[in-house]
Amino acid sequence: MVFRKLPGVSASGMGLRLSQKFVFLLFLSGLVTLCFGALFFLPDSVRLKRIFLSKTETQPVTVGSGSENDATREHLKRPKDQEPPRGMTPAKGETTSTKLKSLSRNPTVSLEATEERLAGGKAQEDFTLPRSKTESKTESASEKAATSSSSSSNRAAMSDTFSYDKFKGCLLKPPLGRDTGRPSDPQTNERREKVKEMMKFSWDNYKRYAWGKNELRPLTKNGHIGNMFGGLRGASIIDSLDTLYIMGLMEEYNDAKEWVQTSLDLNSNGEASLFEVNIRYVGGLLAAYYLTGEEMYKSKVMELGEKLLPAFNTPTGIPRGVINLGSGTSWSWGWASAGSSILAEFGTLHLEFVHLSELSRNPIYTEKVMNIRKLLNKIEKPHGLYPNFLSPVSGNWVQHHVSIGGLGDSFYEYLIKSYLMSDKTDENAKQMYYGAMEAIEANLVQKSPGGLTYMAEWRGGILDHKMGHLACFSGGMIGIGADDGAPEKRQHFLDLAAEITHTCHESYTRSATKLGPEAFRFDGGGEATATRLSDRYYILRPEVIESYMYMWRLTHDPKYREWGWEAVEALEQHCRVESGFSGIRDVYTMTASHDNMQQSFFLSETLKYLYLLFSDDDLLPLEDWVFNTEAHPLPIIRRGCLQDQATQEKTVSE
Repeated sequence: MVFRKLPGVSASGMGLRLSQKFVFLLFLSGLVTLCFGALFFLPDSVRLKRIFLSKTETQPVTVGSGSENDATREHLKRPKDQEPPRGMTPAKGETTSTKLKSLSRNPTVSLEATEERLAGGKAQEDFTLPRSKTESKTESASEKAATSSSSSSNRAAMSDTFSYDKFKGCLLKPPLGRDTGRPSDPQTNERREKVKEMMKFSWDNYKRYAWGKNELRPLTKNGHIGNMFGGLRGASIIDSLDTLYIMGLMEEYNDAKEWVQTSLDLNSNGEASLFEVNIRYVGGLLAAYYLTGEEMYKSKVMELGEKLLPAFNTPTGIPRGVINLGSGTSWSWGWASAGSSILAEFGTLHLEFVHLSELSRNPIYTEKVMNIRKLLNKIEKPHGLYPNFLSPVSGNWVQHHVSIGGLGDSFYEYLIKSYLMSDKTDENAKQMYYGAMEAIEANLVQKSPGGLTYMAEWRGGILDHKMGHLACFSGGMIGIGADDGAPEKRQHFLDLAAEITHTCHESYTRSATKLGPEAFRFDGGGEATATRLSDRYYILRPEVIESYMYMWRLTHDPKYREWGWEAVEALEQHCRVESGFSGIRDVYTMTASHDNMQQSFFLSETLKYLYLLFSDDDLLPLEDWVFNTEAHPLPIIRRGCLQDQATQEKTVSE
């Protein structure tokens, strides 16, 4: 026998029969295979992590998927004609200036240098607390319900191709109303026509002096490109598409449409803000498609959406704030504490990404944003609040700064709007929103000695009695959320919305120009006024006017239209220059010092909200549309209606 010829093996040691030895070896090999299989193929590879990760490395908070596994799984789910997203590789970022909506649009881009130290447990600013059993059970139940509802509805909805005709059939009203929203009152119609003239004036000067650039510099009569869009051009064009369309400026709209078709190049290779590209370009193209049915917009937005996916390739699935649209490399803002991601950025993707899945019939986009929700539901919220900085590596909070203004604002906005956009079926978004509102009321809402209600900021348990212009959107947000909370709190929410909006109006009326400062305070003896020179500027922001529009539609109190007209007159007097509109550096002096920038959001938001304020409610009715944080209208998704239409078509064809 072969065994007996082996060196060092004696014949006496071979007492077992060959068949017995063969069976024993089979058993032994099977046992080894089973052990190694358990080690390498258990879900989420927990045992592998314990063995191969260094003892000093902090385990990131996961919600069932890691970045590499996600990439593989998503590739398998992606339709065959789509290429997988480019992999994320570490790269050094260049120092760049930009203008983020959540930070006065003026942060600096640089490499996320300290991120990996977070994974080693070295970031002392990480904030983690054990959750109570009650909170854990509540979050687990809501999470399971949301996951089950989302996955089942996704499977049902993604089974066929998107039909624009079916979508239109599920709208309750025509998007442009009976008569394009023209009001019957002559004075209101005259004011609406004035806003339309302001839009045409802004657009004509942009086209004359800055065509194809991102924004107009009206004093120097040239274009501004900037670098927050990663090499993309035409931000003012994309942001203006839906505004021009609903105002009936069809010659201008057709010029914009032709530029998108022939000149919008998505093959850029620069560093872009994920947040800004999403709300302006993705939101603008989605709105243009839903309003017009032009397939060109759909193909463009699907191409762009694919380029944003690599930003999510992090240990937690929380996207980084900056992405190279060409290579797929992503990193965090250099100014963000310890390489963290920003709540108002990764929390302001849900509306657009759900619609990307709706159009592409690819669930990957919805999965990405639902993964963010799952992580947020797993981790402890101090006093129920959501801090502004979160590590995309460890999944822990970094610093303890909470704000309804810059850095936090649109996260809360997208919770209630996600619920409304789902035709009130997204129960998880509803629970998160009203839970956040309860914490905000308990910790942040304050009343000044003069009787003004405001939203303070929270810094590690210490209140900063300051409210930013960006936080003034919250009047409208609280208003549209009033109907769907506890019935006994409906009037309370409407009253709170009115009080916040009144406070923001006061910040306008207490300035010399009747325009509001970037931030105003309620300490040092002053109320609703800027006490610091650095807070006295106005850059054509829309948030106060946004709340006027929502409060008008909810209450029809004429004061909101009057307040809107005051803003129109102030814009005309202090911001209109020879070749466009410009922000001003000090709202408290009548001697205007202009900043030489016509922001694209002035065309997308400020003028659109003013136009809607002076229009009838059937122009983009709230029963059918929600507005993203750049005021791009996105339709409510009525899955039941869409499925019923599909069933009827199938029955007819059979």
